[in-house]
Order: sequence, then structure tokens, then C-alpha cells
Amino acid sequence: MRLLIAEDDPAIAAGISATLRQSGHAVDHVADGKSADEALRGTPYDLLILDLGLPALDGSEVLERVRKRGSTLPILVITAREGLRERVRVLDLGADDYLVKPFALAEFEARVRALLRRYAAQGAPELTLGRLRMDLPGHRAWVGDTPLELTAREFGLLEALAARPDRVTSRAQLTEALCSWDEELTDNGLDIALYRLRRKLADSGTQVRTIRGLGYLLEEVEGA
Repeated sequence: MRLLIAEDDPAIAAGISATLRQSGHAVDHVADGKSADEALRGTPYDLLILDLGLPALDGSEVLERVRKRGSTLPILVITAREGLRERVRVLDLGADDYLVKPFALAEFEARVRALLRRYAAQGAPELTLGRLRMDLPGHRAWVGDTPLELTAREFGLLEALAARPDRVTSRAQLTEALCSWDEELTDNGLDIALYRLRRKLADSGTQVRTIRGLGYLLEEVEGA
């Protein structure tokens, strides 16, 4: 999943970015509210982690703008501002959860997982195709009852394909889903990831089909 962090403290941003990337997410980072608002208008994210005390545009204003656009993007606010009145104000503006600094990374990860799970459950809490089952927020997959061992990149690739059922996903869309702004995925790197994913899906009743000139489609194999 692709996440945006809007945080002006470099140490905090680096710490939570590394934690989320280790969990297999693509992570973008901005350090001011104006950049956050622009990024949110141009990129489809699965979660926003938002500091309130941002320069250029306060985090509360970023939050208000997101909700006024009608977006249901899950938003986790992280802030040094304490107090019940402040928490109520931010939740009323449309935040989904609120975490006061300093916080333990384990609790932060748990809040992120809970938000992603909650929003995935509004659609399908678990995706099933052939014998393949996927828990997208939990970053887990099985073939039948057997866990499917995937690298973070392979799972991200499967997740990007599964997020567009019955629709073709282009190479550009796959690359965007797998990479944050400060990462690069070569054509060769994408081809290698696709090859390895296809091998691991061989007995799942599911395949990644190439639609020549357009992209790729995750589909059930008839009679498998």
C-alpha cells in the first residue's frame, strides 16, 4: 500500500518511514502542509500520517481540505498537542485516529494496521481468487491453508494487481504502487518481480496474465 507522511521533524519522519517500509509499504514524505495538500491532490494514497504543526499550511487545514473534497482516505494524526479538547477538535475535523508524541513504534504500527484493516473491511476484508487468499492490511497470503512466502516487493506487486480486480494494471501503475518518490524500480527489476511472483502463484489457481501493450491482469485459472 502507498502511504504519505506529512511530518516536519526529520528524525521522526525517518523513523516511521523506515518502519513502514520494512512492513512492505511504499512511503512518500513531505515536510510542510502545502506539499502535503498538493501530493494528496495528485496521488491516490491508502493512508495519511499527518502532523498538526506543519509549516506553510497547518495540519488541521490539510485535514479539513481533504474532507471537504469528499475523500474517505484514512488519516492518522501524530502530534505533540495534548488534551481532550484538542483530540475532540481533530477527530471532529475528520481524523480517524490520534497519537500523541512521543510514542512507541510498536503502538504506531498497531494503529496503522488497525486503520488499514478497518478501511479494507468496508470493501472486502479478505480477497479470494482461485485457491489464493489475501489479507491486504495484514500483508499475508495463503494458497489454501498454506502460507505463501512473499518478499515485500512481491507482496506489493500482488497487492497492486489485486486492488484492480478484472481490470488491467499498466507497468506505470505497478511501478507507482511499488515505489516511493526516493526509490527507483527499473524495467528489469519489475520483470524479475513479476517472474518470481508468477512462480510462487503456480499452484494457486491464479495467474498474472500479460495483456500485450496494456499491462497485466490477475485472474483465476479456469479448471485449475
